[in-house]
Amino acid sequence: MRVLIVEDDPELSSLLRDGLRAQRIDATLAATWAEGCERAAGGSFDVMVLDVRLPGGSGLELCAKLRRGGVTTPVLMLTALDAVDDRVRGLEVGADDYLTKPFAFRELVARLKALTRRRPALTPALVRVADLEVDLAARRVSRGGRSLNLSAKEFALLELFLSRPGQVLDRATITAHVWDDNHDPFANLLDVLVRRLRGKIDDGFEPKLITTLRGSGYRFGR
Repeated sequence: MRVLIVEDDPELSSLLRDGLRAQRIDATLAATWAEGCERAAGGSFDVMVLDVRLPGGSGLELCAKLRRGGVTTPVLMLTALDAVDDRVRGLEVGADDYLTKPFAFRELVARLKALTRRRPALTPALVRVADLEVDLAARRVSRGGRSLNLSAKEFALLELFLSRPGQVLDRATITAHVWDDNHDPFANLLDVLVRRLRGKIDDGFEPKLITTLRGSGYRFGR
């Protein structure tokens, strides 16, 4: 599971990240409205946790913006204990659930898992691009009827590409999705990973699906 946490309290966000990673849940952090918007638009997450009060805007505004942009990722809002209006407004703008502060960590984990269980209804299980077929649920990939064996990192990269077809993804966005926020986007591991994925899904096939844009990043699609 990949979770985006948009929370401006560094102590709380760090505790949540470390706790989720101990549960084998990959957590990415953002501390401001603008950073949260960028992360949410550039990455492929299974669920997002948005605090209502954020520098530069509110989690409610961020949720509304994402929904207007067609982002269907489940959203859990964090609100103050007595902020009834915030909870109501959150549901009105498209949030799927809310949790009041302070909260028990195990309840947060349970709610995140419950939200991701609803995800298959929002995301197609089978994605086709040209003659490439990807079964996201079963994690099976084939092209031209030929089964392809992808590593976990290669599949994570392909999954990101599929979630943003036709868009230019920069190196920082890709590394944050495939590795984590602390990975150097300019390390050659990314180039190696893209080359390996291209060798499996593009070499020997037409049309080519992965395009390198020098100085900008990569674009996926016909």
